[in-house]
Amino acid sequence: MQISDAQRDVRTTFLGGFPGQLVSAVIWFASAALATWVSSRAAILMLVFGGMLIFPLTQVVLRALGHPSSLRKGHPMNALAVQIAFLVPLTLPLVGAAAIHRLSWFYPAFLIVVGAHYLPFTFLYGMRQFAVLSGLMIAAGLLFGLYGPANFALGGWVGAALLLLFAFAGLRQAR
Repeated sequence: MQISDAQRDVRTTFLGGFPGQLVSAVIWFASAALATWVSSRAAILMLVFGGMLIFPLTQVVLRALGHPSSLRKGHPMNALAVQIAFLVPLTLPLVGAAAIHRLSWFYPAFLIVVGAHYLPFTFLYGMRQFAVLSGLMIAAGLLFGLYGPANFALGGWVGAALLLLFAFAGLRQAR
């Protein structure tokens, strides 16, 4: 199988990343809303534990849309997809350390981690838009972490908006 064929399979199966990014955006929006109107603790718990549900909820959305929920067994991109999936959970201690040092760094650190997580999607899907999303999330995380206001929730709102915007851009490109 050619790389371009394998990438097309990923784009087709996962609708250009639409369901996963949509689920992620909803979780980020919920977390930002909790940060704005409830507490930073509730927001952190939502993003961390809600993030653990992204893959299973993505599969539910794909099935509801009448699509397969995974690549076929033995697909050449399966191993890369699994490696990418473990990137965020393995870097959560770094996000936690940043937030312990300065609570307002929680979302900036998470933006950087999730942004870095999206960079290999560029190859996995064969879609340059993931490089753009990655760059925007990392840049937002750096800017908010270095220069941003002490508004805890702002990074959560920006992360959610970026994910939602790119979810629909990916769906458009996949079609």
